[in-house]
Amino acid sequence: MASNEIPESKFAYVAIVSRRARQLMGGARPLVDNLKARKPARVAEEELMKGLLEYELPERPETAEEKEAKRRK
Repeated sequence: MASNEIPESKFAYVAIVSRRARQLMGGARPLVDNLKARKPARVAEEELMKGLLEYELPERPETAEEKEAKRRK
């Protein structure tokens, strides 16, 4: 499921911003018209904060306890 909201996880936030920053460094055009910053990481962060980036987070694998609980039901 694709989302464009700010992720709750700090790790996901950094991963999304860094991936977009790499795209910008590779020549992608910014999605923000009036840039507040010139650095690719700041531009990517601004895009994410404005909800302009669409991303998908991978599913979290089940833990052994969750698998066991499902099996007991």
